[in-house]
Amino acid sequence: MASQESLQGVGAISRRSIPVTEIELLGSAVHEYRGLLASREVDGTEIVDMNRVVQHLSRAHDWTEEGARVIVTLANEHGAFMLRNALALALALGKEDGDLGF
Repeated sequence: MASQESLQGVGAISRRSIPVTEIELLGSAVHEYRGLLASREVDGTEIVDMNRVVQHLSRAHDWTEEGARVIVTLANEHGAFMLRNALALALALGKEDGDLGF
């Protein structure tokens, strides 16, 4: 639950400079992806089965297979700390889509 509390704290601070819709989108995506993993015990230390998640994201969430593979790889290799900071920087820079064109 600490990560959820941290997200709420960040949300309260960020609402001053980032549109609430960005925070809502992040919360919605976290909820949706937790639902994807709900059928299996995930403790944060394991590497998630990339193929299973990629297939699900490609079918149910409108990701291309390549895009789904990239986000699963990023999550496994970099984790929430790095990605949270990368997200904050991307939002501050106004980068909705990166240079890779996903």
